[in-house]
Amino acid sequence: MYSFSAGNSMLCRNFLQPRIIQASYKTHKEGTACNTKVPRNVNMEKLQSAYLFPEISMREVQHIEKYPDAKLISLGIGDTTEPIPDIIASSMANYARSLSTAEGYSGYGAEQGKKALRKAIAETFYRDFQDPSFPAYVDSSVIIGQAGDFEDKTGMYGNIQYMKCRPKNNFFPDLATASRSDIIFFCSPNNPTGHAATRQELEQLVRFAKENGSIIIFDSAYAAYISDDSPRSIFEIPGAREVAIEVSSFSKFAGFTGIRLGWTVVPEELSFSNGFPVINDFNRIVCTCFNGASNIAQAGGLACLSPEGFASVHSIIKCYKENAKILLDTFSSLGLKVYGGENAPYLWVHFPGSKSWDIFTEILEKTHIITVPGSGFGPEGEEFMRISAFGHRESIIEAARRLGNLYP
Repeated sequence: MYSFSAGNSMLCRNFLQPRIIQASYKTHKEGTACNTKVPRNVNMEKLQSAYLFPEISMREVQHIEKYPDAKLISLGIGDTTEPIPDIIASSMANYARSLSTAEGYSGYGAEQGKKALRKAIAETFYRDFQDPSFPAYVDSSVIIGQAGDFEDKTGMYGNIQYMKCRPKNNFFPDLATASRSDIIFFCSPNNPTGHAATRQELEQLVRFAKENGSIIIFDSAYAAYISDDSPRSIFEIPGAREVAIEVSSFSKFAGFTGIRLGWTVVPEELSFSNGFPVINDFNRIVCTCFNGASNIAQAGGLACLSPEGFASVHSIIKCYKENAKILLDTFSSLGLKVYGGENAPYLWVHFPGSKSWDIFTEILEKTHIITVPGSGFGPEGEEFMRISAFGHRESIIEAARRLGNLYP
């Protein structure tokens, strides 16, 4: 098990490289400098337009310039809004203050994270366990060269199999028609649809991975929002330890979107085709490219998993889930079909026959509310909008009122 901080050096390097070359190109055109001899990552050229959320942010800025007096409400980018509980913030503050003392100062920690935090994560989330996609899954595959060219007609990349998840298949892909892949990205509860896979569905997924020799990357960042008996971890499924890696985060669980702390579980049973343990290479990469998550962030993470901290965090999760219920009832009362919102902080709202970006524009223009167009998550997201329940209660209630006036 490893703790990590988002934005490691390898990923940053891939993203920063084209910015440097683009700047060099501009100055060269102005006659003040020449290009370097450093080639651009050719895979960056395959990426289509802007990443979804920066595109939304740009449109938000344009809207504010057009309507400077409007009170904008964001139900779009899934950033948490409720303050971090005092017991957790105090723990980080106390640790930070201790760094000014000879006794409390610490430098580098273990790349894999502090043993106390790793133990707390294991005991809190994994003690009793048995042995459309988010845009970053696709873009990261393109950047490292695993994807083919983008096909304008289909809106998809070659060499990537998009597993269609729509209401008619309960947002779970038809594995009988899926071809073999090395890596399967799977998020449950899902972002953007809000659907939590059932035990039977995850058993199918693990069985498919075993039969095809694939590795599942299971994203459980929203597991704390599950209300029913849906599995909270892929490792609740027998045999998953032989075919899966699980990644998770304190971001949406504890409001750490700005603090940046998460973890990865790589079972010792997981191996490459030659029998070599995946965990050995994973450990080597982490130790080579990453010096570990911030000690201050880890102090906060440990406080989150204390009895008092854990209870405080879940009170905030309850607040967000109540927000989701308000929004779910609002959209349902407007005659729209709504999915999610029960096991996740996201609603997946269907606008039949409409283009997602058109609905985004209409809602923003007429209600000053930011949403997320479903098509930004892949071709199967067309006609849908993702609505985030992260927000202060007064903003959620006001958003519900505005939406009710838009679609009376």
